[in-house]
Amino acid sequence: MAERNPTSALTQRAPSRPTTPTFLHKLQYHAPNSTQLASLFTLTLTGAILLLLTLAGIVPAFIFFSPLIIVSSPIWVPASTILFLVVTSFLSMVGFGIVAVAVLSWIYRYYRGLHPVGSDRFDYARNRIYDTASHVKDYAREYGGYLQNKVKDAAPGA
Repeated sequence: MAERNPTSALTQRAPSRPTTPTFLHKLQYHAPNSTQLASLFTLTLTGAILLLLTLAGIVPAFIFFSPLIIVSSPIWVPASTILFLVVTSFLSMVGFGIVAVAVLSWIYRYYRGLHPVGSDRFDYARNRIYDTASHVKDYAREYGGYLQNKVKDAAPGA
């Protein structure tokens, strides 16, 4: 029969689960002190006042300048369109120029033997294309001779 050890039953307990702090515990741990609360209140109040002053300045300015904007819009719309086209075409030309200089620099370094970034992949692709072309040429030579023999068999007098 199995022996029972009363002391082993007392010492063997289920492992206690680690307690993870809840949201309230974290909030209490990170609670701001009175100085931080006063500074937060001051910051909020100052921001609200500045927002109101900004809105109080924007609305009358918009009311005052809207007739001027409406009257002068036939000038501003074409001018802004032309300005947009000029700026975008200039930036695209500059971008294409930078890309062209980078490509020419890469080609120069490649042909000088300086092994620029990506030259190993370029060499691998070039070798694959050369090998494939030579296999196709050999296959065409073999298959072409086969077809010439078939044509002679079909028309022996020709």
